[in-house]
Amino acid sequence: MNPLFERLMRKATELTQSGNLQEATRAIQRALGGDAAPFPPAATPAGAPTASARASHASDETLVVDVEARVVDLPATASGTAAETAPIHPLDDLHDLPESRLAPETVEPPAPGTGTGTEQWTEGLFVHAHRPLGYKLFVPEKGAGSPRPLVLMLHGCTQDPEDFAAGTQMNQLAREHGFLVLYPAQTQHANSSRCWNWFKPQHQQRGRGEPELLAALTRSVMAAQAVDPERVYVAGLSAGGAMADILAHAYPDLFAAAGVHSGLPTGAAADLMSALGAMKNGPAASGTRRPTVPTIVFHGDADATVHVRNGEAVTAAAIAEQQGVGRTADTTQGRSAGGRAFTRRVHADAQGRPAVEHWLLHGAGHAWAGGSARGSYTDPSGPDASAEMLRFFLSHRRSGAAA
Repeated sequence: MNPLFERLMRKATELTQSGNLQEATRAIQRALGGDAAPFPPAATPAGAPTASARASHASDETLVVDVEARVVDLPATASGTAAETAPIHPLDDLHDLPESRLAPETVEPPAPGTGTGTEQWTEGLFVHAHRPLGYKLFVPEKGAGSPRPLVLMLHGCTQDPEDFAAGTQMNQLAREHGFLVLYPAQTQHANSSRCWNWFKPQHQQRGRGEPELLAALTRSVMAAQAVDPERVYVAGLSAGGAMADILAHAYPDLFAAAGVHSGLPTGAAADLMSALGAMKNGPAASGTRRPTVPTIVFHGDADATVHVRNGEAVTAAAIAEQQGVGRTADTTQGRSAGGRAFTRRVHADAQGRPAVEHWLLHGAGHAWAGGSARGSYTDPSGPDASAEMLRFFLSHRRSGAAA
């Protein structure tokens, strides 16, 4: 990568993650065109829509990236961010991403990032159908040279990939067990609190909005990194947990299993007001029933942000929407090493494997169970949600064969 291209694309990544998509567009276009001039005041990007076309999209603030879709990975900075202090609120009804136009995309293999040996912790910018999405990708040394599992991790509101990675410690598990971890980064332009827009109909469907953008990013990383297509999983916290459940329903042909921590069920809301109601009291109704994948759920019974009934609703839907899953649960009571009491309910499939698990965390609030205090919104008292999700994930393949 030449120095000019690298500098401009690094600038584009920073601008995208800060929500300044117009300046990011200009940086990308100039990188592709080899323009070395300093960044001037904002102007209409070269190749932008005509005046009449702009008028027809006057309400759509995000149609500003006008380049061929591609993946560009940049060397990462040192990881580890301080805990956020703003409340983790799973919605903020400001900006929408435009729906996907399903345009053909060009994907370039990621460039090496920083790390030791063959381990990599890279930062990238993905563009699909005129929509940019920053991300970080952890590629461990273990298992290199053969297809490996991939876990898509969706952060909660006000969080970012580095914060979420530090809090969940999923990279450490990846290092030990040999799987890749992908952390997309929601922008403030798409949502002012960096929440995934789980509560809007255009972001609850296959082939549209954020689900399509996240699925396209996942596929591009799979192709670039030789990921095992039968072992791709998705997990998230809060708004990220709600979006993980949406992806599990919208793309059962892509994801083999899902983890929903302190999230809400697909179809719990259709607008801001119904979302607030579901968060406060639990979902009034679920959406259209669709097939889903094996699902593991964690929720605190003292969660004051997303009512515990939402975790129960995610569990009930996952049981109803999978064939051969028993309605009777194997229930155990336990206590983590950190002192957190929990109730675990396991529903097995016809082969006797856990197909749906529900972990009710007694006295726990809105935080990732067993997480590290290095990240925001974590409950170090446990149990270890990351390790339990990984155990559950690796027992499932998309083809249905046992791992």
